[in-house]
Amino acid sequence: MADAPVRRINKKHKFVADGIFFAELNALLTRELAEEGYSGVEVRTAPNKTQIIIKATRTKNVLGDKGRRIHELTAVIEKRFNFKPDQIALFAERVDNRALCATAQAESLRYKLLGGLAVRRACYGVMRFIMDAAKGCEIIVSGKIRAQRAKAMKFRDGYMIKTGHAVLDYVDTAVRHVMMRQGVLGIKVSIMLPYDPTGKIAGLPSKPLADVVTIIEPKEEVQMPITVTKKEEPAAAPAPVAAVEAEPETAQ
Repeated sequence: MADAPVRRINKKHKFVADGIFFAELNALLTRELAEEGYSGVEVRTAPNKTQIIIKATRTKNVLGDKGRRIHELTAVIEKRFNFKPDQIALFAERVDNRALCATAQAESLRYKLLGGLAVRRACYGVMRFIMDAAKGCEIIVSGKIRAQRAKAMKFRDGYMIKTGHAVLDYVDTAVRHVMMRQGVLGIKVSIMLPYDPTGKIAGLPSKPLADVVTIIEPKEEVQMPITVTKKEEPAAAPAPVAAVEAEPETAQ
């Protein structure tokens, strides 16, 4: 939040204010940039400037002609949250892999349903696109799908975890609401992200799952040549020379 530098704010109040600011900003950008493939926002706060990074699949449409669209968004955010001029900067960042972004796929499914495509056909198309890059996915569509009676349809494929701390790292989830003529449909898209051991790809978990056991093959033992050294036997002591006794001369 843009607060006056003189006034000090309580830490609890600051965390609450930052959370409200992020929630309102996310809701605003979700409404405004839904057709541009809006996939999330990141706020970086500095002492004299606040940077807002908008993640979308079509960044050219977010920027607009000669940057007109992003300047309009900057003016709206400055006016709503009482930022001073040149105190806020907006940037657009392209999402590299759309298939691993649950928000982008939920918006894609939403526009397919609004276009009149059948629920089953739309969900299978989105799920096939996701599974080209993901480890698993789940799509839930609930509401008055065909008849007046509301029901839920689930579409699953691949591997998906539901519990544990690994869900925070491995599962990307997005929820959207579709205003149909017969009522409101709810969409929930969950994507199981693949494991990235290198840690170089942004957004993918680099920590392995807790229940995955990797067996490392033992190294081949190199046969070293065996050298046997013979122990030299100590030299035998020379035998004592026997004294030759002179034979007595016989008298002739």
